[in-house]
Amino acid sequence: MSVELVVAAVILVALVVYSLTGGADFGGGFWDFFARGPRAEAQRSLIADAIGPIWEANHVWLIVVIVLLFADFPKAFAAISTALHIPLTLMLLGIVLRGSAFVFRAYDDPDVAQKRWSLIFSVSSIVTPWMLGITLGAVASGSIRMDAATGRVKTDFISSWLAPFPIALGLFVVALFAYLAAIYLILETDDPALKEDFRLRAIAAGIAVGGLAFVCLLLAEVGAPSLREGLSRRWWSLSFQIATGTVSVGALAAVWVRIYPLARILAGAQVALIISGWAFSHFPYILVPDLTFAQAAAPASVLRMTLWVLGIGAVVLLPSFWYLYSIFKGRQITR
Repeated sequence: MSVELVVAAVILVALVVYSLTGGADFGGGFWDFFARGPRAEAQRSLIADAIGPIWEANHVWLIVVIVLLFADFPKAFAAISTALHIPLTLMLLGIVLRGSAFVFRAYDDPDVAQKRWSLIFSVSSIVTPWMLGITLGAVASGSIRMDAATGRVKTDFISSWLAPFPIALGLFVVALFAYLAAIYLILETDDPALKEDFRLRAIAAGIAVGGLAFVCLLLAEVGAPSLREGLSRRWWSLSFQIATGTVSVGALAAVWVRIYPLARILAGAQVALIISGWAFSHFPYILVPDLTFAQAAAPASVLRMTLWVLGIGAVVLLPSFWYLYSIFKGRQITR
């Protein structure tokens, strides 16, 4: 495997891990917005307790993705950040506002001000993954056009992302993160009533994920033909679809029959397969149809140095994450 593909694989792994951790945090904000009924405050308290110790650390994986794109695939980074300037800016604002509001509402006045911060936290937790999904949809759609030789972006600021497929994929990501969060939150409490609340939310979100996946697949025929072809017409497509479908149905079935630890494992596998399918479908292009990974890659010396730095950093980062999760999530992980 060439060195640029090794770096690309690291980016994919980091994106998957961010979705499984930070994505679930955004999903918690989604359920904070829709907390209803006599246990609404208990639901919000559970979400805050689950997110509180780890939400800042989870953004490390997004930073890894951005830095690797910037350093090792600069042409692609420049094209994406130019054409998708608006959704990426909204995503960045959402991340900042969500984190700030989450902290401020914990220490501000418990009445009016706290409700205001809660609203900002919840809305930004929905907008941010929507913008992330829109960005991924625009990248896969082939609508970001550039001159591979000069690096000049030919796409305007609007048309590549303000289209049916990227918008639908954004909604799909919101539903997927909400689904993941609901399953995680079931295992964060021993209260049977709260478990049932989030069980029902997980079932509803799982059905929404299936429906939106079908809508995205239909829209991809015109909006992202390379993605549609990759998911339906390559040698690995059928086996991949069977695996993803089996895991998805298994996760929802495990929630239905209340085997929650299994549901968590299968839901995580479902997310990993979906993101991997998005990535593999337009390989070897990083930007369809103008820029391959090889064309976008920095010099080999830069790529190798990046991998050395990643290896050294992993010696510190991975044990730190293990220690963090063992302290704050050890009980939930072993359930």
